[in-house]
Amino acid sequence: MSAPTAPATGRPGFGSSTPGFPGQRPGHLPRNPEPARHGPQRRMRAAFGLLGPRRERHLVDADVLSQLTLPMGDDGLVLGIDPDNQPAVLGLCRPTRLDVVLVGGTWIAQVIALRAAAIGARVAVETARPQLWSPMAQAAGGGQQCVTVHQVGRIAPQGPSPASPVLIIRDLGIRPPRSRLTTAPWQSVLTLLPYLGPTAPRLLSTADVVGVQRISPQEADIVGKVMRLGRDDIVSLPSLSDNVALWCTQKHRQYVMTQPTDAETGLLGAPRRMD
Repeated sequence: MSAPTAPATGRPGFGSSTPGFPGQRPGHLPRNPEPARHGPQRRMRAAFGLLGPRRERHLVDADVLSQLTLPMGDDGLVLGIDPDNQPAVLGLCRPTRLDVVLVGGTWIAQVIALRAAAIGARVAVETARPQLWSPMAQAAGGGQQCVTVHQVGRIAPQGPSPASPVLIIRDLGIRPPRSRLTTAPWQSVLTLLPYLGPTAPRLLSTADVVGVQRISPQEADIVGKVMRLGRDDIVSLPSLSDNVALWCTQKHRQYVMTQPTDAETGLLGAPRRMD
């Protein structure tokens, strides 16, 4: 788009002629020709843009506003789909504390880590099995350190904030030691238990959310007692598929099927319960 030019002032060098560009001095853009007046005039705004078309404003009466709706889903990390084929969402990045316990395998924990990183969270993994986590962490960020792996007891404060929420994953066996880092605003903690150990009832009872993959009938009885599950849920836990988990609180429960994307399958392999 041509820039407007100032009229000649009579000073040396202004208003002189250059071959091919009448009225232009060397090194300057050509002057705009006088606009034609034949068609409808269109005014120029200060930023050189043309004024757009003018239409009548869209107005509604105040009593009609209540009829306007905007469908919105839950906000958070998509764990998978529920029995109604609707997205099952876990709100990991939140201004309140969230303590999650997952009784299951590394596969589903790593899917959660990848999806948490995809929605903007920083993921810090404290583990005694770095060989299981390091390849995923290196591939997760595409050169960015959005997933980091730490030795047991060597994880530093992560500095969570609304602009940079944190998910801490603790993969420390059936007896995870106490950590210096706990749940905090914008910092959630997920503790992975491969199966139930002596400290499991305490961990389950104090967790905000519990996820359970396939477990033995004896373990199902323990989970059912702590989480107040019905008999049907207790019976179903030993027969769950590799990509299905029961996510529950003391009051609510929901079965979720985690469907991996092509990228997740290429990185983590097929769904599996055991490592």
